[in-house]
Amino acid sequence: MLRQLQSLRQKLHEIAEVRGSLTDPAVLAISEEADQLIVALQHIQRTEFELTAAHREKNR
Repeated sequence: MLRQLQSLRQKLHEIAEVRGSLTDPAVLAISEEADQLIVALQHIQRTEFELTAAHREKNR
């Protein structure tokens, strides 16, 4: 997922430079895709943190 995000960021920069606008529909579409991926990654991190915390608490 991190590689996918890095790829989207690179693509975002390239298209924004070519189109000359951060509000171009193609740029916005990639930005929205990246946002969704970021939210998914944050959800995974939060879940892992909660599981780790629960495991630590259980083993006290």
